[in-house]
Amino acid sequence: MSQLEGLRAKFTKEKLILALAAPVLAIVAALILSSLVIMASGKDPFHAFTVMIDFGSKSDSQVWIINKAIPYYLSAAAVAIGFRMNLFNIGVDGQYRVAAFFAAVVGGALSLPGVLQIPIIIIVAMAVGAVWAGIAGILKTTRGVSEVITTIMLNSIAGSLIGYFLSEDRLAVKDGNLFHTTNLPSSSHFFTIPTDPKPIYGTIVIAVVIGLAYWFVLGRTRFGFDLRAVGRNESAAAASGVSVKRMVVTSMLLSGAVAGLVGMPTLLNESFNYGTDFPAGVGFTGIAIALLGRNHPIGMAFAALLWGFLERTGIQLEFEEYAQEIVGVMQGVIVLCVVIAYETVRRYGLRAQQRKVGAELGARNGNKEKAEVSA
Repeated sequence: MSQLEGLRAKFTKEKLILALAAPVLAIVAALILSSLVIMASGKDPFHAFTVMIDFGSKSDSQVWIINKAIPYYLSAAAVAIGFRMNLFNIGVDGQYRVAAFFAAVVGGALSLPGVLQIPIIIIVAMAVGAVWAGIAGILKTTRGVSEVITTIMLNSIAGSLIGYFLSEDRLAVKDGNLFHTTNLPSSSHFFTIPTDPKPIYGTIVIAVVIGLAYWFVLGRTRFGFDLRAVGRNESAAAASGVSVKRMVVTSMLLSGAVAGLVGMPTLLNESFNYGTDFPAGVGFTGIAIALLGRNHPIGMAFAALLWGFLERTGIQLEFEEYAQEIVGVMQGVIVLCVVIAYETVRRYGLRAQQRKVGAELGARNGNKEKAEVSA
């Protein structure tokens, strides 16, 4: 019994070391490479890091970072659902924009109490996002079309569709040089969390709920197990009775539904309409954050906050006469370092396990030969 406990303790210790080695290696590599990039631009990297930490620690910066991280996290969660099944939903950007547009149109046409108005807007956004992503899922299962191609093309179609309807003679009104949907009534305004000097968006609750649902459904349910099984090995999953085609369509629908929520922080807490200045590109940022967070709900939360921190502090670096592209380079370097570090540690752990198994088998064969000789 004591030997078994010793083996368990040793296994847990080795697993813990490998788990810590990856993020530590990624952080060190990212800091070194980022420093080299800043030095190559003729600037002091230590001063840059000091400026970023000082500016990012201010209360107004912290609120800005949190509010910015909300749509980033939702976008990453939408991408991660597909990633867990080995699907690349590159269309989150189009899905959330077309979902936010039609949700804004429906919300602007209604005038109900907030307890009804807000859920209707959210449900419409999720439904439109799910339908838009479901098109790619159906084409993949019925025609074998790659979801990468279809989702990229659907991004373009979404932009054209919004551009068609976002005109004064259709579903928009003109406000100066901008076109936007009818403003949402006050009952559609989501609550905020009072902080100084600006409030935190109440839609952070939506992000928390999605994170918990993501963790529970994918990690604690039969559906989540089937989804991950299909992602690991389609043939084995099909042999065990899982309908691969159904899981593909379902996962794309879920990914699109979550993508439909990406625009809600802006729509319900900030702009209260969908206009030509509605933020775009958040879907592609979600891909980087999902990779950075390793598709884990907590990891993606830290990654979204880190992304917001880099964007916020990058503004201050420009005032310090650092190159504008520095932050973009740092973001790319961090993602690459995380992906490479985790893959390196994974391969090292796999090789170490193979060597251990080989050593144990060699020892057993040696003992068996000695026993045969002595007999």
